[in-house]
Amino acid sequence: MAAVVVVVIVVLVVASGGKDESTTPAPSATPTAKTKQGQTREPSSERSDLISFKLDDRSQAGITNIWLVWTIKNSSSEKSNYSWDWEAVDAGGTRVEDGSQLETNVQPGQTARGEYPTTLKSVKGIKLNVTSFDRTASY
Repeated sequence: MAAVVVVVIVVLVVASGGKDESTTPAPSATPTAKTKQGQTREPSSERSDLISFKLDDRSQAGITNIWLVWTIKNSSSEKSNYSWDWEAVDAGGTRVEDGSQLETNVQPGQTARGEYPTTLKSVKGIKLNVTSFDRTASY
């Protein structure tokens, strides 16, 4: 039994080689996105595909009904998926809601509109922030 343990330890030490042979590059300070053709695209141009992202107060008859609504226009040359994280912050700087949204299979040049209900009680003094945004090629 002891011989098996020694053999396993020797194999692990020899296999590890004692040095880092990783070929994964270190993350860059400025994130970029790769397209199918391997071209790099700056995130600011991706973010500009989110044409509109706002709150829509549909409340009536004393019933609160506030929705997120958005418009995406695919300015790339390939079918794309979009995902983004957001937060709703009140006038005092407190986050009152947050979430993630997804829009898929948007064709080049196509505009897509979406909506999603919230649990917000008012839109007064609420500011929406997009905290991350990503466009990926859709296959």
